[in-house]
Amino acid sequence: MSLVNLLDYDQPKLAQFFVELGEKPFRAKQLMRWMHHFGVTDFEQMTDIARPLREKLAAVAEIRPPEIKVEQISDDGTRKWLVDVGPNNGVETVFIPEDDRGTLCVSSQVGCALECTFCSTGRQGFNRNLQVSEIIGQLWRANQSLRQVDGYDMLPRSERIISNVVMMGMGEPLANFDNVVTALNIMLDDSAYGLSRRRVTVSTSGLVPAMDRLRDACPVALAVSLHAPNDALRDEIVPINKKYPLAELMAACIRYLEKAPRDFVTFEYVMLDGVNDTVEHAKQLLQTVKSVPCKFNLIPFNPFPNSGYATSRPDNIRRFRDVLMQAGYVVTTRKTRGDDIDAACGQLAGKVEDKTRRTHKFTLKAVA
Repeated sequence: MSLVNLLDYDQPKLAQFFVELGEKPFRAKQLMRWMHHFGVTDFEQMTDIARPLREKLAAVAEIRPPEIKVEQISDDGTRKWLVDVGPNNGVETVFIPEDDRGTLCVSSQVGCALECTFCSTGRQGFNRNLQVSEIIGQLWRANQSLRQVDGYDMLPRSERIISNVVMMGMGEPLANFDNVVTALNIMLDDSAYGLSRRRVTVSTSGLVPAMDRLRDACPVALAVSLHAPNDALRDEIVPINKKYPLAELMAACIRYLEKAPRDFVTFEYVMLDGVNDTVEHAKQLLQTVKSVPCKFNLIPFNPFPNSGYATSRPDNIRRFRDVLMQAGYVVTTRKTRGDDIDAACGQLAGKVEDKTRRTHKFTLKAVA
């Protein structure tokens, strides 16, 4: 009989697991703290759980996070881990330290089926969705790894190293809806990581039905990978736009804000030289988003081999930004972090055994 991996369970599911074992559901809270807050995987170390229950757990369950295959450290302090998720497959997780926060960028799929033309992950094809244990396991492993790093190793457990999580790694999070939402519930659980909804962000390329489901199931901060100011261009570089064009996407953003923990959507916009970075594009963008409370995050394109794109020139980025700022919007230009270890935005590739039938278009059965 195979053992149940308890990292796949949020607290309600864990409570049900204990009930089925003939135990009290409050044990779920105890186990969540041991697994996530303290990072313990050995039931024998869980000293406030009676020995007969520890033995019962060991017979039917395990706590098994994914293994780290490779760790790379950038000159700027950014760390990237290649996480083993099965034969010929790995996903990448990135930690970005800043003065006032520590942000972990988490992957949700092995590869990605959306085929955005400027994204290294999309070029690799798609294999499968990650399990809950493989999503939350990235946070688990990063916490354990960082606790060994000079400067972090003396921090008490009550002080977070990772204060923010962004679902912006490999894959489209909302195409793996159920597993991502369960992982989000664990991130937010006070018995686990206790993160604020305002500090957990899901980034989507625009899967409209799933945006509505997320609003109702687990509203966290929302980022939308926009990257183009009109349907014609977005159809070309973000192909999901053909299914959910900009008017539908903007309407979904407005609906999402009804329950969101922040009163704005962040629109991410990769700056591609000569493609989407002119003053005219900026003016079109203002018209597209005019009904949505939002801010903009401009992302200088991070090159990867054979991408076919170049990074916008600094003067073009500045002019584009100024048009948006003069219209009263908050605009940030993302600093490129970790590009020397291919950890910057759009560069994550991991290792993917591509099982996509590339002649067939991606369907949304999982989220419709």
